[in-house]
Amino acid sequence: MTNTGTTKANSTNRRRVLRNFAPLLIDVAVPIGTYYLLKNGFGMSILMALALSSIVPAVRTGWGVLKSREVNGMAALILFVNVVSLLLSFVAGDPRLMIAKDSAVSSTIGIGIIVSVMLGRPMMTAGMKPWVVKGDAGREAAWARLHAGSARFRRAERMFSLVWGVVLLAECVVRIVGAYALPVDTMVWAGNVIMVGAMALGFVVGGALGAGPMAAMVVSEAKSGAKSEAGKGCRAGEVTGACELVRAEPAPAGLAHAK
Repeated sequence: MTNTGTTKANSTNRRRVLRNFAPLLIDVAVPIGTYYLLKNGFGMSILMALALSSIVPAVRTGWGVLKSREVNGMAALILFVNVVSLLLSFVAGDPRLMIAKDSAVSSTIGIGIIVSVMLGRPMMTAGMKPWVVKGDAGREAAWARLHAGSARFRRAERMFSLVWGVVLLAECVVRIVGAYALPVDTMVWAGNVIMVGAMALGFVVGGALGAGPMAAMVVSEAKSGAKSEAGKGCRAGEVTGACELVRAEPAPAGLAHAK
């Protein structure tokens, strides 16, 4: 492939990756980033920051309902989390309750993810798929074939989301226990440690039970699909590198003797 062809292929792959990540960025990164920017960057109150950061998921959820009569799961979940946090902010006058309130976000997202698994639409797939397919058309096609025809693949997909749902619920429990069992000054920094530990656990266990096996299946299926396409080309009389290699292979001894 020429340099021009390679550049075009890389550009196409980058566009595919951005297209895969766009919904996740809009539904998750934009609302969360907006909240912290308004609260820490512009010094707004928690209530005002939460209210303003809810605009994007609210618009996304409403647009999805109007356009396709379908609720955008992740956008609706982020909107729900923000509403819960707003309501809890009104009653969080006690420092310990204020710390425990942070666990509401983890528990709400965790429950939402587990429910999505039960409904057969694992919510964490949106964040995991781009890392598996890597913007490659062959892997995209392999993913579609496996999702349609492999029970093992769909089971691993559900397991990945289930792991994250359970981990986030466990983080919620640990935060609540720590909020009332440890000194407030300790929990101020320990809460961040718990969050980082939960994220690390989710990546390790979710990768081992879900994303890792799925990636291996996608790679294997993509290679099988490529060989199948090469075989079709040979049967159609195309002179390709793969066909030339096949034709160049010596016939088995038995067949040669028979000839």
